[in-house]
Amino acid sequence: MRHNGLGFLTRMTASPTISVERHPWQPFVPPTAKILLLGSFPPPRARWSMDFYYPNFQNDMWRIVGLLFFGDQNHFVLPHAKAFDYDKITAFCSATGIALYDTATAVRRLQNNASDKFLEIVDPTDIETLLAQIPYCTIVAVTGEKAAETAAAQLHCATPAVGAYVDCPHHAVRLYRMPSTSRAYPLALERKAAFYATLFRAAGLLA
Repeated sequence: MRHNGLGFLTRMTASPTISVERHPWQPFVPPTAKILLLGSFPPPRARWSMDFYYPNFQNDMWRIVGLLFFGDQNHFVLPHAKAFDYDKITAFCSATGIALYDTATAVRRLQNNASDKFLEIVDPTDIETLLAQIPYCTIVAVTGEKAAETAAAQLHCATPAVGAYVDCPHHAVRLYRMPSTSRAYPLALERKAAFYATLFRAAGLLA
């Protein structure tokens, strides 16, 4: 999949000696989606275990989702492989109503890693354009500090605290800020899952 050109807004100050990296995927936007999950940007390709969002096998997003919806944190893990199951994840998200993208469509990596701290946003995503494609979506949820700050600027609202939300009256959505699912974020998987359970219940996706 290739970047589809969504969201090229005002170019931010960037380091000219570091090459620009474009987003590798198109937004995943099932038409009946009720929630839009936004990270910051995919990790370097060498860390992918699949060609989809949250691809790093050390990231616990799909373990959290598996635990909450199926009672099994390994539900989306391929048997006998250190990889996530692309087909199972995309089918689940389509059926459940979960859209995914990131808050940046182009970045510069100031260091060759996945840390938001060393991620320079060149082109932020036009979230309004994404929301226009998913009219049933009432919740935008971001994972991590940089994603939260970038989304809040786009939605013209305050940046919520971790585990909290703010209303975005200009866009008729709520912006939730969730704990990062990276293992670098110092919180046990079960405690992160509790935050995400609240989010998915608010969207009507989890009983």
